[in-house]
Amino acid sequence: MAALAYTGGKREINYYFSVRSAKALALGAVLLLTACHAASRRYRGGDTCEYLLSSGRFLGEKVWQPHSCMMHKYKNSEAKNCLIDKHVVFIGDSRIRQLFYSFIKLINPQVKEEGIKHGNIPFEDKSASIKVDFLWYPEVNGSMRQRIKSWAEGSVAKPHIIVVGAATWSIKIHNGSNEALAQYKINITSIAPLLEKLAISSDVYWVLQDPVYEDMLSESRKMITNEKIDAYNEAAVRILNSSSRNSKAKVKVFSVSKLIAQETIMKSADGLHLPESSRDTNAMILMNVYCNKIMKPIDGSCCQPQPPLTLIQKIAFCFFTLSIFGYLIISLIHRNNYRKNKSCTDLESGEEKKPAISTPNVSTLEMLLHCFCKLGLIMTYFYLCDRANLFMKENKFYTHSSFFIPIVYILVLGVFYTENTKETKVLNREQTDEWKGWMQLVILVYHISGASTFLPVYMHIRVLVAAYLFQTGYGHFSYFWIKGDFGVYRVCQVLFRLNFLVVVLCIVMDRPYQFYYFVPLVTVWFMIIYATLAVWPQIVQKKANGSCLWHFGLLLKLICLLTCIYFLSYSQGAFEKIFSFWPLSKCFELNGNVYEWWFRWKLDRYVVFHGMLFAFIYLALQKHQMISEGKGDPLFSNRVSNVLLFISIVSFLTYSIWASSCKNKTECNELHPSVSVVQILAFILIRNIPGYVRSVYSSFFAWFGKISLELFICQYHIWLAADTKGILVLIPGYPMFNVLVSTFIFVCVAHEISQITNDLAQIVVPKDNSTLLKRLLCIAGFFSGLHFFSAMQDQSRH
Repeated sequence: MAALAYTGGKREINYYFSVRSAKALALGAVLLLTACHAASRRYRGGDTCEYLLSSGRFLGEKVWQPHSCMMHKYKNSEAKNCLIDKHVVFIGDSRIRQLFYSFIKLINPQVKEEGIKHGNIPFEDKSASIKVDFLWYPEVNGSMRQRIKSWAEGSVAKPHIIVVGAATWSIKIHNGSNEALAQYKINITSIAPLLEKLAISSDVYWVLQDPVYEDMLSESRKMITNEKIDAYNEAAVRILNSSSRNSKAKVKVFSVSKLIAQETIMKSADGLHLPESSRDTNAMILMNVYCNKIMKPIDGSCCQPQPPLTLIQKIAFCFFTLSIFGYLIISLIHRNNYRKNKSCTDLESGEEKKPAISTPNVSTLEMLLHCFCKLGLIMTYFYLCDRANLFMKENKFYTHSSFFIPIVYILVLGVFYTENTKETKVLNREQTDEWKGWMQLVILVYHISGASTFLPVYMHIRVLVAAYLFQTGYGHFSYFWIKGDFGVYRVCQVLFRLNFLVVVLCIVMDRPYQFYYFVPLVTVWFMIIYATLAVWPQIVQKKANGSCLWHFGLLLKLICLLTCIYFLSYSQGAFEKIFSFWPLSKCFELNGNVYEWWFRWKLDRYVVFHGMLFAFIYLALQKHQMISEGKGDPLFSNRVSNVLLFISIVSFLTYSIWASSCKNKTECNELHPSVSVVQILAFILIRNIPGYVRSVYSSFFAWFGKISLELFICQYHIWLAADTKGILVLIPGYPMFNVLVSTFIFVCVAHEISQITNDLAQIVVPKDNSTLLKRLLCIAGFFSGLHFFSAMQDQSRH
């Protein structure tokens, strides 16, 4: 009864919620969210600088998250590059002095707070010609006005950045009187036009007064109350910019400090001055406001204008637009004889069984335009998510619960969808799809939760990435060894399916090929496997069955491959020379060099070889009937199976204990290439030695495994944000609901791209050799044109 209820429940879910209906719902959600965000930008304004200066929240205790955008953490070198030849002035009281010190520590961390408390403090970094001055003006009065007037109307050189703020001193020395407040309003009214005049050519910030912790204030400061501070802040906000009609001549009100102080003032040493961490946050916000538009950091979306379309992006936009119109026109022309093929839904899996694309009712051209039409709409969503300033972005923040709780949910869902396998061989198709699926889901949770900061999780994720490459070695070796098919068609099919989406994203998102590092990695390893087996003498299973000497010949090939890998891993110079030649350099360079590519390749350099060797040994054992793969049967005899299972479990746990005890990422990465295979092999044996375990699989995980490559690539731009540095925010204010909605859309998009890729592969890579040759010439022409326009684009940038 329980089994019937279980199966019936799955059938009912899949009946009412198929993949087609899910995609329709995702499309509706995208259109609605796009309209809502566009309307919000229009009526509330889309200036992320305003959000950065006025709103946000704490993630944890010390990480500040501005509303709707990401804040970059500037290093000393970056701060110097941004502020080179700049003059920055801080004017105000002791609170502004604290902000001044936090700001200059971003330039030089060795600075100590040893200046005169009630006097001017200069700072200069001669290496970058940066001057930062603190001017002691604790009250908004005539003296402050005179100083500002000398910049606004005099011949004195104007500072590039001016940070002003004062009020608590006035409250203190006038004992919080109403007359002092009235005089403050008069004084700030006289200063406001001068600040607005300065704001035409300089960045001017008025810092609102932070709240105080009244219980900790000394007797001499008891008159400084939050009620008085609010009154002074209200006066400043009302008066500043009241006369300004020019948007460029606007004094920026730095009000976010108030929000930060409300959360942290309790940790103040005297109830008046902010703790150091809060001051550092304010200084970093100031740096982001000024420097993001200059430095354009990937993970600093606040205050960054939308990047202009490149020449290649414009051409891509025109191409997709023409594809959409072309498809509509052809559909209208053939509307009388066009019959839409209804996809039937497999109630058991919820998967669509698509008709073959070569139906007589749909021409190849129409199918091609249909694919490009859908792809164009999807790429528009990609661009809106991660290049246009339409949707919001936020920084990642890791907590143990944000990683481990979703993992538990995923595991439960995977167990719920357990089914019997169609075959019970080791690493059969269903099992490998399941393996890829659950690994990809774990990697996705790892990325969105920012778990790379937690070293034990990082080391285990490294094993999952290695396991993908292990499967690359295992799968391609098995195919070539058994089939003996070294034809161009097979190579082109694999290369197209691996690289199609990445090539499109390189064009649309203006990113280099190496940026999507995993695809270049599996592509190169596929070509290495192909070259190893295809080079003379071609040794395949059919030939090796005739003589054992061929097996030794293949082992010799594998030893040569291992020797080459070992040599290149310890000869960075030789590796970089190989991949620095054109056109390889165009594919593998990132930021002007191939170091990143060398690092990525070296990190898992042996695991593909391990996958090939495992496939060879397994297929040899299978051929000589030394393993039992019947349904429910253990892989070996009971005694051998139990011993191997015990060793596997111990090895698996030993590796996990070692990875969890890692203290240094660099040292652990050095050992990882040699030891990752231990946990991979242990998992394979644990998963396959018991017959009852080998006979079942999770259809939930397997479904995701079939689109694992698309999931890995698409996450860069439509689930994460800022090229994986942050998180896409479709629904602000509701983090959990936002993740659910963005994940649902992301999975639907990845599945649709997988189908588009499969459809286009049949058209672009035909089986007929003469037709395939023509297509390859067209592809060569396409990349030649792409290179030409890329060269034009680079020339115009320089």
